Amino acid sequence: MGCINFFSIFTEMNFMKHYIFLIVLLSTSFGISQNTEALIKEIEAYQASENESFTNPETSILTTTDLETFTELEFYPIDLKYRVEATFVRTPNEKPFLMPTTTERLPEYVKYGEAHFTMDGKQFSLELYQNTTPSEDPEYIDYLFLPITDLTSGDGSYGGGRFLDTYIPEGDTMILDFNKLYNPYCAYNKRYSCPIPPKQNDLQVRIEAGVKDFGHH
Repeated sequence: MGCINFFSIFTEMNFMKHYIFLIVLLSTSFGISQNTEALIKEIEAYQASENESFTNPETSILTTTDLETFTELEFYPIDLKYRVEATFVRTPNEKPFLMPTTTERLPEYVKYGEAHFTMDGKQFSLELYQNTTPSEDPEYIDYLFLPITDLTSGDGSYGGGRFLDTYIPEGDTMILDFNKLYNPYCAYNKRYSCPIPPKQNDLQVRIEAGVKDFGHH
């Protein structure tokens, strides 16, 4: 009866364990890499769509003078650090209010909920609003308005704040991709009336993501 080499068996099992771990690790890394690439491409597509809209005379909100010299919008570098998963908290029974704008117009909104998230180890909260006048466009039935200011406002981004399109989530979490922050129309053309972000949505952090200030034109 032959002798069993337990050391050899143990060595082979240990090797297989490490081999399987390495395969799983590589597969996970590959998956993360693919997901990251897909997210970046999605943001790039968004930026391209914005530039196309601004360049096209039929859809551009720019003045005739600015349109003649316009080439493209300036964005902060894409950084997935500014794509965060937030906890959504519904706030029912809120009273509608009139949101101040850059003109005398006073659209009526109601606070629909809050988005709580962490960035750079700090906790933040933003209020989400819903227009009390229902949209006739099916695409905007679940639309929530998210206007913000941050420490780049007036120092890199438009001083009057920026907006982010969000929608009512199905559960208690939602994605806030600040790489898709855009300027209100009045940042480009003074004939537009734009909501002024409430002070509750003033983030004490630099959100170096999304579109930059259009500058003086």
